[in-house]
Amino acid sequence: MKQFLLLCVLALSLASCSLGDDGDGEFYYEILPIETVDIPDEFTLGETYEITVSYLRPSGCHVFNNFYYTSELNQRTVAVINTVYPNQDCQTFENELEEVSFNFKVTSNGTYVFRFWQGEDDNGDDTYYIVEVPVVE
Repeated sequence: MKQFLLLCVLALSLASCSLGDDGDGEFYYEILPIETVDIPDEFTLGETYEITVSYLRPSGCHVFNNFYYTSELNQRTVAVINTVYPNQDCQTFENELEEVSFNFKVTSNGTYVFRFWQGEDDNGDDTYYIVEVPVVE
């Protein structure tokens, strides 16, 4: 996962563009750790649920772009992707908690395992907040 995230960030950074000679159109993507999660204790098959996560927004130059989201059987891995505009005069934030959400449709029985990316530990290994949500009938 760590290598994949690094590869995605690197590829997206190389794909950033410049809209003018002054560099104001430059941007890159950054994956930010998830701080908190609001997710139901249980799901019902066929229903759709809003899942809300919060992350620390470092500056006004960081703008929510999308979620990194993968699924393998009943396991989901989720991270927050921001677009960063480095050549702007942006305010630096301290403890600016930003909330974003996505809809999740329950399509199978069993238990869903969500892995919310929380950054890397001192050894450079990915860390996750893991939530198991059973599907009830």
